[in-house]
Amino acid sequence: MHLKHEETKIHTFPDRSRVGDAEGVTTRTLPELPVNLGYRRGDAGYRRITAALFAAGMTTFVAMYCAQAVLPAIAGDFSVSPAASALTVSATTGLLALAIIPASVLSERFGRTTVMTVSAVASALIGLVLPLSPSMGVLVVLRALQGVALAGVPATAMAYLAEEVDRRHLGAAMGRYIAGTTIGGLAGRLVASFTLDLGTWRWALEVAALVALAFTVVFVRLAPASRYFSQQSIGLRATSRAIAQHLRTPALLGLFATGLLLMGSFVSLYNMLGFRLSAAPFNLPDAVVGVIFLMYLSGTVTAAVAGRVAERFGRAGVLLVSEAVTLGGLLLTASSSLSVVLVGVLLFTAGFFAAHAIASGWVGLLAREHRAEASSLYLFAYYVGSSVLGACAGLAFSRGGWGVEVAYIAVFLVAALVVGVAVARLARRTVR
Repeated sequence: MHLKHEETKIHTFPDRSRVGDAEGVTTRTLPELPVNLGYRRGDAGYRRITAALFAAGMTTFVAMYCAQAVLPAIAGDFSVSPAASALTVSATTGLLALAIIPASVLSERFGRTTVMTVSAVASALIGLVLPLSPSMGVLVVLRALQGVALAGVPATAMAYLAEEVDRRHLGAAMGRYIAGTTIGGLAGRLVASFTLDLGTWRWALEVAALVALAFTVVFVRLAPASRYFSQQSIGLRATSRAIAQHLRTPALLGLFATGLLLMGSFVSLYNMLGFRLSAAPFNLPDAVVGVIFLMYLSGTVTAAVAGRVAERFGRAGVLLVSEAVTLGGLLLTASSSLSVVLVGVLLFTAGFFAAHAIASGWVGLLAREHRAEASSLYLFAYYVGSSVLGACAGLAFSRGGWGVEVAYIAVFLVAALVVGVAVARLARRTVR
């Protein structure tokens, strides 16, 4: 027991790093990390943990975004505006954001896999009763509760990987988890969209809930027990100290802001994309609009590749290029040509998931300890962006159409590029 505890304590430190303060003046050298700790590519354990986290990403994002594909149907059934129907997405991500830090704290006490398992199962069960909602208000409340239940998976997954995977292979492992979230988002939207073409939005959400439950079972069966997790006592004071420590690190603050701006932009586009494509001049049917979500596959590829490319060439450059691609794709969607719009959505999606994979993995490396809290702060900002910026996107679209929507999103992506440059400067002496 003593040896395992010592391994855990050593494991939390990067092997080479000089961490600067806000002005880049004060530095401190951190201890070296033995290179043989954690699962490595080629290990059976590495394949198992990455497959389990891939399934966790699937179940989380199927549940979270299946409603996005049926927003026009929900709006029509309950006679509400696009902005009001978007609350079925924003309520989930907003409550998830509020619950994500408490969930990460619970994982410090009860373990990573325990919290993720309870979270995934509870979310799947809530999903099964969502279609019974008699009113828009009840649907929004249940989606909010589902967001609370979901919080344990994303709050814990990145810390779990950072602890259990050899740091030399963490970028690729994180990329696989992010790839699972991209396919999960895709699957949730496609399943709901195709079911909607055959029935109602209620049946669409029910089928999506069953898919999420299936992936929950896969995760529970595959996830290996933690080897380097060290149980910690939890309390308001200890948690506040851990959070304050991360908030005093300028590079981490920049990554938190990056997550907020990127996810807010992404959800803003996809929340309103169905409304635009189903109206003039495109007038696409629901099933065809659902096929557009296949664009998520581009993010599956770029999220997995970005981690490996960053390990070789540096995270800062890959992050900035990814953000620039996202912005370029957004601008193309302003075209009146369907083919140009589709290319724009493809680039936007590919760039977003690559940038998210880099930023989220970078958080795990910059946080020397209390990684669950660091990851949860990133995801708190990430889902605040989804909830707040995504909800306001409905107002922008209703007020001025797609042109105003594009301008609205572009502001956040330009801000993300500015923040990315600042993060690159602040973290140029840290782990790369």
